[in-house]
Amino acid sequence: MTLHIQKSYAEQSGDAGKLYLVGTPIGNLDDMTFRAIKTLQSCDIIAAEDTRQTRKLLTHFEITPSMLFSYHEHNKGASGPELIRYIIEGKNLALVSDAGLPAISDPGSDLVKLALEAGITVIPIPGANAALSALIVSGLPTERFTFGGFLPREKKDMRKVMEAFNESNGTLLFYESPHRIRKTLGYLEEILGDRSIVLARELTKRHEEFARGSIQECIDWLEEHPPLGEYCLLIEGIREEERKAEREAWWQLLSLEDHVSHYENEGLSRKDSMKKTATDRGLTKRDVYNALI
Repeated sequence: MTLHIQKSYAEQSGDAGKLYLVGTPIGNLDDMTFRAIKTLQSCDIIAAEDTRQTRKLLTHFEITPSMLFSYHEHNKGASGPELIRYIIEGKNLALVSDAGLPAISDPGSDLVKLALEAGITVIPIPGANAALSALIVSGLPTERFTFGGFLPREKKDMRKVMEAFNESNGTLLFYESPHRIRKTLGYLEEILGDRSIVLARELTKRHEEFARGSIQECIDWLEEHPPLGEYCLLIEGIREEERKAEREAWWQLLSLEDHVSHYENEGLSRKDSMKKTATDRGLTKRDVYNALI
């Protein structure tokens, strides 16, 4: 891997154009920033996930691009290299998604990778983001969080994802569609238990709504209030008492020596095995060492 340093955009020069990742509103058009408008006005090309949706935004802010280019999941293989060629030729390109920040759960990340591989400068133009907007008003912990995008459709695949996240004590953030949200909540209750969650929908719009409660309470609520709009799903991280119970579950029948041997058999050194054993049992490493000798 070669270290690459990108200077401040104000210090950059050269004949090649630049790639701007422009945040757009997630609902309320008043969330469009002055800088985003100026960037879209000044760029030679605007690449959009859905050109029809983006054209409405551009019309509202009286922006007339020289070229509006379609770039989405199904055409990125052909469109990506073509957009990179335009930038190399000296054109500035602004990438937008249908709403929020491009490259978050959309193919914008692939275009960024192509741009960096070609030595093109990539500049973020910050804006609204649904997941973080939901997080800060959720009432769930914000010190640590994990964003998982859209969950897999199949239960077995979702189980793999959630089991990987299950040890996290930070809040979990996902996106989900209205026609899948009830089934997803049912799966999550089986996998995680009845944790506290928040369902956020229509963020920044007239019918913005938050449902806070346990997974089962939210399932019951959706039975009375049919799902509408895309959801941000926020899930409480594992509680320390749950983590402790899970840690104790597998080793509590082992002797101290067998506990240390378990980790040695996994390839750890004697010293590291005693350290992990001490952590599992809530002991100091010296306690374990003294007991074993």
